[in-house]
Amino acid sequence: MAVKYVFDRLMALIGLLLLWPILLAVAILIKVKMPGGPVIFTQKRVGRNGCLFTMYKFRSMTVGHGGSSVSVAGESRITPVGAKLRHYKLDELPELWNVLIGDMSFVGPRPDVPGYADQLQGDDRNVLKLRPGITGPASLKYRNEEDLLAKQPDPQKFNDEVIFPDKVRLNLYYLHNYSFVKDIQMVFCTILGHRMKYAGEII
Repeated sequence: MAVKYVFDRLMALIGLLLLWPILLAVAILIKVKMPGGPVIFTQKRVGRNGCLFTMYKFRSMTVGHGGSSVSVAGESRITPVGAKLRHYKLDELPELWNVLIGDMSFVGPRPDVPGYADQLQGDDRNVLKLRPGITGPASLKYRNEEDLLAKQPDPQKFNDEVIFPDKVRLNLYYLHNYSFVKDIQMVFCTILGHRMKYAGEII
């Protein structure tokens, strides 16, 4: 995966250099429309080999909401501006810094808060061999995850019993069937909002 490592660092640097006007515009928007809190949201996430790292995102929620780690579309803690940022994935642009410094990759499992990936058992723990990603097969399949959870009577239970195990399955397939070409395809599908065939299904 040496090519993947070089690609990640190079493209993250280029992305930050090219997208800084957008980053600045979003930061100003958050400061104006969501006063009283930080522009950047930081949180400890589980990274490669189970090591914790600090992930950076644009803040999309109210300050001190104290809510669940599972986000559901339409919940009050997500601000109107934050909802737009999340819909267009603009809140995740600061993660380019995480990619640049080596905490994350462009493609891989989404980094979980402690209590999920770090609690995996048996062969499922092999997922932790992967560097977390901004996007990936599970992210593509569940790109509308918040809307899906909003339709469930118990979003937390549905996440824990249905979505999370399926994400682990997809991420294990990614680990054992790695393809740099598929990585590039997943990046473009994420940017363009397209679907692709992967692991015998359309994601």
